[in-house]
Amino acid sequence: MSCRVQRPNHPEALLNKAKPIKLLICDVDGVLSNGQVIIGNNGEEFKTFNIKDGFGIKCLQKAGITVAIITGRNSKIVEKRCQELGIEHFYQGQSNKQEAFDKLCLDLSVTPDQVCHIGDDLPDLPLLLQVGFGVTVADGHWLMQQHADWVTENNGGFGAVREVCDLILESQNKLDTIHQDYLSKVKHNGAKR
Repeated sequence: MSCRVQRPNHPEALLNKAKPIKLLICDVDGVLSNGQVIIGNNGEEFKTFNIKDGFGIKCLQKAGITVAIITGRNSKIVEKRCQELGIEHFYQGQSNKQEAFDKLCLDLSVTPDQVCHIGDDLPDLPLLLQVGFGVTVADGHWLMQQHADWVTENNGGFGAVREVCDLILESQNKLDTIHQDYLSKVKHNGAKR
């Protein structure tokens, strides 16, 4: 007997928070990755990224929502991932993320209430408190969880960003269109329903 997963039923107040979003800003370590940094014998660095998160980002971009990265660390891996996903606005080595945030808002002509920020730990708290939709991941620091507008069900690096992408798209009535695009690609000749 199979159990079908139900579509999330988000409260109206949460959907209203996500509705005006034009810019999604993500932290990397602990949000787009699981927070682990693996360093090899020759000093090479490794991170893992979730494909579902990447697909969610691409769906947001396709729907006209800009995605940016602000992270405290510097990593060639992050630069490569941004290139793969078509993320043009990424700021690395930002111990104080405020300057990059202010630049993004100015360059993209968005106000803080049109921004969603996803973070996991205290360096993300100042942005979380000033954006229109502040989100932390399920394994985010407890202080982040206390102040976030929403806490994802998934941990960072395990589909949390995808949850946020889907929520934003749903709040703007764009998620069903994306789903229908994929459903319409199914050949109905004997296709399982």
